[in-house]
Amino acid sequence: MKFIYGKQNWKTFERGEENCYLMTNGLGGFSSLTAVGSCGRNDHAVLMACVKSPNHRYNMIHRLEELLHIGEENLHISSQDYSGRDHSNRDPSEGVDGEGEGGTSGKRFREEGYLYQTCFSYEDYPQWEYLVKGVEIRRSIVLMQGGNAVGISYEIRNGSGEDVTLEVLPHLQFVPKGALLEETRKFVMEGQSILSEGKKLYFETNGQVSELPQTFHHNLYYAYDACDGRRDTGCTLVNHCVALTVSPGEADTLELVYGMTSELPSVKEMCGEIRRHRRSLAQQAGFVNEQAKMLAVSADQFISYRASTAKQTILAGFPFFEDWGRDTMIAIQGCCLATRQYETARSILQTFRTYCSRGLMPNLFPEGGEAPGYNTVDASLLFILAVYEYYRKTKDCVFVKSMYDTMAEIVEWYRKGTDYGIRMDADGLIAAGRDLDQVTWMDVRVGDILPTPRHGKPVEINAYWYNALCIMEEFGRLCPEKAGDYGVLATQVKESFGQFWNEEAGCLKDVLSGTKADRQIRCNQIWAVSLPFSVLSPEKEKQVVDVVFRKLYTPYGLRTLDPADEEFCPLYGGGQLERDLAYHQGTVWVFPLGGYYLAYLKVHGYSTEARAYVERQLEYMEPALREGCIGQLPEIYDGGNPVSSRGCFAQAWSVGEILRVYDALRVE
Repeated sequence: MKFIYGKQNWKTFERGEENCYLMTNGLGGFSSLTAVGSCGRNDHAVLMACVKSPNHRYNMIHRLEELLHIGEENLHISSQDYSGRDHSNRDPSEGVDGEGEGGTSGKRFREEGYLYQTCFSYEDYPQWEYLVKGVEIRRSIVLMQGGNAVGISYEIRNGSGEDVTLEVLPHLQFVPKGALLEETRKFVMEGQSILSEGKKLYFETNGQVSELPQTFHHNLYYAYDACDGRRDTGCTLVNHCVALTVSPGEADTLELVYGMTSELPSVKEMCGEIRRHRRSLAQQAGFVNEQAKMLAVSADQFISYRASTAKQTILAGFPFFEDWGRDTMIAIQGCCLATRQYETARSILQTFRTYCSRGLMPNLFPEGGEAPGYNTVDASLLFILAVYEYYRKTKDCVFVKSMYDTMAEIVEWYRKGTDYGIRMDADGLIAAGRDLDQVTWMDVRVGDILPTPRHGKPVEINAYWYNALCIMEEFGRLCPEKAGDYGVLATQVKESFGQFWNEEAGCLKDVLSGTKADRQIRCNQIWAVSLPFSVLSPEKEKQVVDVVFRKLYTPYGLRTLDPADEEFCPLYGGGQLERDLAYHQGTVWVFPLGGYYLAYLKVHGYSTEARAYVERQLEYMEPALREGCIGQLPEIYDGGNPVSSRGCFAQAWSVGEILRVYDALRVE
C-alpha cells in the first residue's frame, strides 16, 4: 500500500508536521521524521540506534540540514522549526515574525524547504521530492533490518543551467533517547567515523566530506512535545558536511550511509532487503484486503529482539513505550497469530513462561540489575488466552503440553491469592488491587491520585478468568493425567458473573467494588462478549454490544467512559497531570475497537450482513492509516471529537486488534 502526499498536505509548515513515517530495525531502533522531513518531536530521528535491544536507544543523527547552492543562491530544501534567535551560523535576516514559541522572545527561525517540496511518499521507505529553479531532487531514507545503520540518497537532476551543489549537514546528538545534548560534549572525527563519549558512528559516502568547526545548534522547536507539556526544545551538533556538485543538464546521486559498525551495507542493498522483507511478511499473512496487508507489514515493526532473554518480544508503541507483559499478550494475537508469524509467537510465549512468578507474568522485563515488575492482573490470564489462540491456529499439541504446567500454576495462584491483592473470592470471582496499586490496563496513578480506581472485581478480568478456566478444561483433554476441576469452577464463575449485570443500564458494571465506579459505563465490558467462551446469555451479549455502540463507539476506537458521565474528559493533552487525568476518563482507545467488532460479529452469528457491515466500518481505517504515523494506528484519540491521533503515534495492540478483525472476516 503506497501513501502519496502532495503540496496540499503542507499548505502550512504546521500541517506538514501532522504526519510522520516510521521504520524500525528489529532491535528497538528506528527512524522517524515528519512528512516535510523535520523533527516535530524530541524523539524523532534519522537514526535512533539501539545499542542493547530493545530499549537502550541513542539518538545518533537527529535530523539533516540540506542546502542547495545554485550559482550564487543558497537555499534550504530541509525544513525545521527553531524558537528564538540563537541559531549559530544562521542568516539573521531570516525568520518568522512574532514571539518565538517555547518561551524565547524574538524571531523564530524556520528552514522552509517544504515550500519547494512537491511530493512525499511512503511504501517500503520514505521519499521526498523537490523542485527548485529547475533542479529536481528525490531524497530517500532507508533503515537497515537487524542493524543500527541508515542509508540516505539524493537523486539530483540539474535543469537549472548552472552548476548545482547539494550540501548535507547531519545534526548529531549521540544522547540517550529523550536526553538533551549538553554543550560540554566533544565530538571527534576519526577518518570515516565520529566519536563522542564512547559512542562511535561510522559513515561511507560518494560525496565530498568536509570537517567543520564543532557548532551547536540550539532551540530546535518540537510542536508535538509542546502540546503535551514535554520539553519542547532541543540541541544538536554539526561537525561535518557532505557535498556533491552536478553540472548543468546532468544527473547524479549522492549517497550517505551511517551506522554503528565499520562494515556498512550500501543504500541499494538496504532498499532491496527492506522490500524483500516486507513482501515476505505480506505474503505470509495472506490477506487480500489492502488495508489488512498494510497492517500485517506494520505489525512487524513492533517485533524486536530482546538481549536479556535472547528471544523475540513486542514493543508496546513508538516513540515512547517499551515491551510490557499486558500489551504483549494482547498484541501477540493480532501481530503474530493473525499474520501467521507462529514461530515468533511461540518464542514470545516461551520467554514469558520463563519469567512466570507466583502465577504472575512480568509487566516489565529485568534490565541490568533490576528485577522484573509484576504489577498486572491481566497479563497471566491473557497468556492463557494467547496459548489457546495459538493452539486454535496451529493445533500444536506439543507446545500446549509444554505450557500446561505454567498455565495450571497461574490458575492455582489466582485461586489461593498472590501479590497486589489478586485472589479468588468465595464466589469464584477474581478481586485485584489494593492501596495505590493499579493492576488493570486502566493503570494511571498520579502521586496519591488514582484517576480510574478499579479495586475490587473488574469486569474484563473476570471474563478473562472464566475463559482461562474453560481453556484449561479443554486443554485437560490433551493432558488427562494433569486435568483438574476447572470446569466445575468455571460453572461457579459463570453463575457469579451475574452480579455484574446492570439491569437499569442494560449492560455490565465495570467493577464490583461498592463504589460509584461500579455504575460507570466503560469499554471493558466488551471483552465479556468478544472472548471465545461466553459468560453471558446471547440476549445479554447483544444488549452489551448495543449499549457500547450507543454510548462509547467511534469509528477510530471506543471511548473509555460514557460522555454523559460527570467525570468524562473530552480532550487529551496538556501537561502530564492533565493527560493522566484524561487518559481513561473518556479518551478514545483504538485497541478495544477490535473487541467491539469481534463481539458484533459474534452476536450476529457471523452472518453475511454482519460481515459486510464490519467491512464497511473498517474502511474508516484508511484515513486513520494516512494520519499521524503513516501506515500505522495510534494509541488514542480525544474522547469528544476524535479527529487527530494522540499519545504514541504507533501502537502494537491497536494494530494487532484490528488485524484480528480482518483475520475473522477472511474466508479460508
